[in-house]
Amino acid sequence: MLLAGIQTAVSLIYPSQCMSCGGLVDSDFGLCGACWADMHFISGTVCEACGVPLPGEADGFRLECDSCLRHPRPWSQGRSALLYEGQGRRLVLGLKHGDRTEIAQTAAGWLERLAQPLLRDDPLLCPVPLHWTRLLKRKYNQSALLTDALAKRSGLEHCPDLLLRTRKTPALEGKTRDQRYQLLGPAITAHPRRQERIKGRAVLIVDDVMTSGATLSACTDACLLAGAAEVRVAVLARVTQA
Repeated sequence: MLLAGIQTAVSLIYPSQCMSCGGLVDSDFGLCGACWADMHFISGTVCEACGVPLPGEADGFRLECDSCLRHPRPWSQGRSALLYEGQGRRLVLGLKHGDRTEIAQTAAGWLERLAQPLLRDDPLLCPVPLHWTRLLKRKYNQSALLTDALAKRSGLEHCPDLLLRTRKTPALEGKTRDQRYQLLGPAITAHPRRQERIKGRAVLIVDDVMTSGATLSACTDACLLAGAAEVRVAVLARVTQA
């Protein structure tokens, strides 16, 4: 009774706020009705490679979007929780650049629900790495936060330093697809002391946003070179113009 009273008092003083707009909501780390309506979650028929929504219904055959057909992915399966627009884009930017690390916990729940096909056979989870200079500046790796939260929710094994970004690359915003691939190809490698954990395993790479897929391709290539049996990718948001 005492604990319940304390919790009630705290909720009156510090009521739960919407993760996006700050409006009042029923529970912590939730979204208000207006912000929820502006979240573009992905469901139904999707591209098997990147998770973007597709028209029509699944017919039992592998379906891929035009982008993935034009540029075949080195990974076997991919899923995205939401489209990178509206309130979803705002939350991703808050997690990535706004020190809103608490968003990772809720976002991992969205990923877990929408990426179920990728969680079979106990894959080894790992984040897309940051170069140490960028990590020092940002203070955290948003992809690592997502991966850690997803691993805890799903009970799967997590290796936060499975991959290393050995070369500092410039910001990719505004770069063409070809420029992204040229910059990232040699920049990511498997950690030399973690390769035994990769060999013969399915690996699930987690990231916050997929644009062209260059970063995820470089990570996938590094895992396959280190002996991974299969690589899958799960991202919080998918940019559909890529």
